[in-house]
Amino acid sequence: MSDYQSLADKLSQRGIDVEAVKAKLKQQRVETPSWGYGNSGTRFKTFAYPGAANSVFEKLADAAMVNRLTGICPSVALHIPWDKVSDWKALKTYAEDLGIQIGAINTNTFQADIYKFGSICHPDPAIRRIAVDHHLECIEIAKQTGSDALSLWYADGTNYAGQDSFRERRARLIDSLGQVYAALPENMRMLIEYKFFEPAFYHTDLSDWGVAYSVALKLGPKAQVLVDTGHHAQGTNIEHIVATLLYEGKLGGFHFNARKYADDDLIVGTSNPFELFLIFNELVDAGDAAKNVAYMIDQSHAIEPKIEAMLQSVVNIQSAYAKALVVDRKALKERQTACDVLGAYRVLADAFETDVRPLVEQVRSELDLATDPIAALHESGYEKKIAQERGTAEGGGGYPT
Repeated sequence: MSDYQSLADKLSQRGIDVEAVKAKLKQQRVETPSWGYGNSGTRFKTFAYPGAANSVFEKLADAAMVNRLTGICPSVALHIPWDKVSDWKALKTYAEDLGIQIGAINTNTFQADIYKFGSICHPDPAIRRIAVDHHLECIEIAKQTGSDALSLWYADGTNYAGQDSFRERRARLIDSLGQVYAALPENMRMLIEYKFFEPAFYHTDLSDWGVAYSVALKLGPKAQVLVDTGHHAQGTNIEHIVATLLYEGKLGGFHFNARKYADDDLIVGTSNPFELFLIFNELVDAGDAAKNVAYMIDQSHAIEPKIEAMLQSVVNIQSAYAKALVVDRKALKERQTACDVLGAYRVLADAFETDVRPLVEQVRSELDLATDPIAALHESGYEKKIAQERGTAEGGGGYPT
């Protein structure tokens, strides 16, 4: 008996519809970030990697390779101005020729010198105007590339008590984003990200999910919260945040990564895979309430091979999702209703400890994909080819988000 058949029989005995699980795994979609394919780094140093993408076109080519190997990564997030080109329609066509599409458009108001004291919250209305105009430019880029999501993260905040007025900064934030929201086309969402510290150390204007949620409520239904799994204080219960936002209809999407100490931007699922599983457990449990959640990777592959690191991220996400799909929900509900504390925990633990690799490999096989995408990458010679063609670019700049 094959490993897959043995697992399928075991899951069926739990009352799990294996065919339904496979169907959902085949429908899973994960967006990869353009910046994850280039030379990104930490706050201290960027290490150049042979063959790392030097342009947005090379980033798209690498993303297309990841999609061919996984079958579930058909879109690529762009960061402006990092990925700026003169002809957006041509870039859209180039992506489509590769079998992928442009995903979320990410704004950047944290690197220019004028944003030293903030962007959309800056005391100077002229600087706020520049920041808002950048957002409006990104909306136009989204229209031309076919993107339906504007992704927002800010470094805005203060370093010292008394540096600025909290309430006035809040008013500026609402006013600035209100102007951006008003310019959104009907089909586009605004995903508002938060981060509890860094690079502002006394306070951050969008410091947690509650602040982001309150802003989204003020703006309207097209504004939602984006949860970056690395943007929380130690010990934060992220799955509870996810469940709350799902209940309120305000969970817009994720930036998946892993963190041990701060905003480490490591490969998702590497430091706390149980947490990732519990997040997906809430998403699966929510059913249709989670159908429009965007799953995006946001990682800084500083010392890792770029494409292999992205593949590992996708593999880890697939595994966490598969484990959440094989939770015995009937048994879990019975344990919860009976206040069987440890019994309920064991239901989740049984799913988490299930080796779902044969299941995911079967799904890939049925999609006519290699069962091991990382091995397939190594065997393809693609990494060696691009290293020879592109060489090793100079590393430079930090990766602040």
